[in-house]
Amino acid sequence: MTLVAQIKCAAADALKHLFPEADIQLSMITVNQTKPEFTGDYTIVLFPFVKQLRQKPDVLGNQLGSYLVEKNELFTEFQIVSGFLNLTISDSYWTNLLVNHFNDAHFGEKPKQDRRVMVEYSSPNTNKPLHFGHLRNNFLGFAMGEILKANGNQVVKANLINDRGIHICKSMIAWQRFADGATPESTDTKGDHLVGDYYVKFNDILKEQTAPIMDRIFHGDFDDLDAAAADKAAKLIAAYNKPEVKDDKDKADKIKGDIKEIAQNHTEIQLAAKEMLRQWEAGDLEVRKLWETMNGWVYQGFSETYKRLGVDFDKMYYESETYLLGKEIVVKGLEKGVLFKKEDGSVWIDLTADGLDEKLLLRGDGTSVYMTQDLGTAVLKYNDFKLNQSIYVIADEQNYHMQVLKLILEKLGEPCADGVFHLSYGMVELPTGRMKSREGTVVDADDMINEMLRLAQEQTEEAGKTEGFTQEELKKLYNTIGLGALKFYLLRVDPKKKMIFDPKESIDLHGFTATFIQYAHARICSILRKEHVAVMPDNAGFHHFKMTAPFEKAEKDLIITLDQYPMMLESAAAEYNPSQLCSYAFHLAQLFNTFYDQHSIANAESEEKKQLRLMLIVMTAQILRRSMKLCGINLPEKM
Repeated sequence: MTLVAQIKCAAADALKHLFPEADIQLSMITVNQTKPEFTGDYTIVLFPFVKQLRQKPDVLGNQLGSYLVEKNELFTEFQIVSGFLNLTISDSYWTNLLVNHFNDAHFGEKPKQDRRVMVEYSSPNTNKPLHFGHLRNNFLGFAMGEILKANGNQVVKANLINDRGIHICKSMIAWQRFADGATPESTDTKGDHLVGDYYVKFNDILKEQTAPIMDRIFHGDFDDLDAAAADKAAKLIAAYNKPEVKDDKDKADKIKGDIKEIAQNHTEIQLAAKEMLRQWEAGDLEVRKLWETMNGWVYQGFSETYKRLGVDFDKMYYESETYLLGKEIVVKGLEKGVLFKKEDGSVWIDLTADGLDEKLLLRGDGTSVYMTQDLGTAVLKYNDFKLNQSIYVIADEQNYHMQVLKLILEKLGEPCADGVFHLSYGMVELPTGRMKSREGTVVDADDMINEMLRLAQEQTEEAGKTEGFTQEELKKLYNTIGLGALKFYLLRVDPKKKMIFDPKESIDLHGFTATFIQYAHARICSILRKEHVAVMPDNAGFHHFKMTAPFEKAEKDLIITLDQYPMMLESAAAEYNPSQLCSYAFHLAQLFNTFYDQHSIANAESEEKKQLRLMLIVMTAQILRRSMKLCGINLPEKM
């Protein structure tokens, strides 16, 4: 039980004893860390009880404080300040915490429970390399998997590879037409980058072919279109030409977008891609062979990038294997009357009664859409692991899609529906603006990694911190600093918020960065080496430790924060928010720096103080290491 929980329970028991007729619930008791300008360690807010107990705050505080100090050895003194009861925790609690846990590498973590959770993240398309926009997803998913695991959950980290669909066929068509047999080996190009180049090439050609069709549509010429598209285009043009629409940019842009989509769907290259998709789903041997070859190139590229990022998975799913199950689920939905068919043979679900709209689940030509395969994947994941919860780490652009997926699963009566949880996060932009992969304006993940390693090297060399390192050690150090900076910067912001990533700011030694935390950790390791204490020591030298001198303020601030780690770890899991761990680790590193600037360890006032401070910094290093490790960030022992 955390200290805050102990204080709440003690306060609840005290209030029940002092006021037997009152109905005091544990949830009514608020405990905060005491503000630095007041005496005490933790504060109980008295106002929620004043009305029910018919007591003035100061009178109530004196009764409660006196009872707690007299009856519970956890507390040594109290102070009343304007409706708040400030409590001082016994020094013996803090010394016992240190002696028992200072070298516990898993302090605050919970034993394994029978709760099965899958965290699905990354989920790349095999028509392009991982790009910078994928990084927040990968780091968030990995960190949440590790944090949930540390909270006792049985976690499966999963990756759903989007290896089929029209976007894949676009790369394939472009490669067929323009590659002249190029391979990763023949061009000395990473496989995912090679395939991505042809996805961009496809969209360049698509843009060229779309423009003249759009121009003809806007001039009332619909000869390029089939009858249904021509009718729709005519209505759109009529709406576009209305004065009230021309004065409303958003409405005009929406109509132009709809017209552009019609034009794109009637280009020669888009029709070729659609035909290839139909052939793929029909099992055409030649198309399947090309698909396997190009996907193989991409998988090899992905594997190299994941290894560099330090991201891993326990289970891989492939949409090429799940979409068929999705089709079966759609057929069953038709049989149950939950879904319906339109005249063109397409299958839909009507969600208008739920405040949404009609949703396409299967095209008229029998090919599946994203929702088809997502239904199949959701059911397959549940069947494989009997999950209590299935967490989807997906950008907030897909909030509506995820809402619809969960609702459809519920209407189909699938048991996996209850556990579906969308961990939505805001998009990341660079200072130069948003990236678009189809236009070739993205920053590849590999290039961003290289840039961060370059910045790490540049900063280390400029600071003159390379002495005593071999070239191999420096290479490892630059990787640790560069990737740590990248991960921390993308994780330090609440996932729900959009953010801008600034590479130089992310690696600032004096900023809210992993580099700041890494340097504090390296500083602790340097102290321990000088004192001949192992970084992960046996506690034999400390188990008979007894504290007689009072804690100094900086010592107390540090140990209180160390004690709060289990609570912070639990909160990060409950809120699905690794940024809480980032903020905690940064604050802990700040407190260590303040403590060490004020108090000597080597020349401590007594041997007792020296042992106390050694335990303090060992525990600080342990928690810094572990909290950052859960976020996928390594801390060096020397930098």
